[in-house]
Amino acid sequence: MKLTTAELAKYLDHTNLKPDATEEEIIQTCREALEYNTASVCVNSYWMPLVTKELEGSTVNPITVVGFPLGATNTATKVYEANTSIDEGAEEIDMVINIGELLAGHDENVTADIKAVAEAVHAKGKLLKVILETSYLNEDQVVRACKASEAAGADYVKTSTGFSSEGATLANVSLMRTTVGDRLGVKASGGIHSRKEAIDMIEAGASRLGVSATVKILAE
Repeated sequence: MKLTTAELAKYLDHTNLKPDATEEEIIQTCREALEYNTASVCVNSYWMPLVTKELEGSTVNPITVVGFPLGATNTATKVYEANTSIDEGAEEIDMVINIGELLAGHDENVTADIKAVAEAVHAKGKLLKVILETSYLNEDQVVRACKASEAAGADYVKTSTGFSSEGATLANVSLMRTTVGDRLGVKASGGIHSRKEAIDMIEAGASRLGVSATVKILAE
């Protein structure tokens, strides 16, 4: 696959989810995204008002994370976090599933958790991506998580938070794409540090990439 730098940039959610990120660093992240015209800037919800202001008038979307990074927040809290973030400018929400409930085989609870957030997000006309945190899951569990996300009305499934033991792998991206077909988007996130790795993920089935090494990738 051959992509121009401008084409590749539109696959990228330029991400800064560091717990110690400062206002200055968040502004710099926004300026980098604007320079390269990435798909979005993804930050923790505290920074939504700042990011929305910095990106105003551009085609770069402000997006945030919900139930991050553990996924064990109760559903009402996830819904509240999604709603308040959208009210502050978020165009897309990346939520973490309840990983423990999936591992326990309680797929109906996983689906209900996602559905509540999906309904809140869609009521405001925005997109929902569901983070599976694939480092904790075997192949069967990845498939079940994808099916739960689709049944709940999610728009994307996403591999990872970037805060666990492993990020995106080609095998998991391919499996996720096979499971959801063309019905949902697939976002690969975590551990993507080079242009080659980015292209490989897209070729494996990713339609969006979450990266913090955006400048390095696009400068190669």
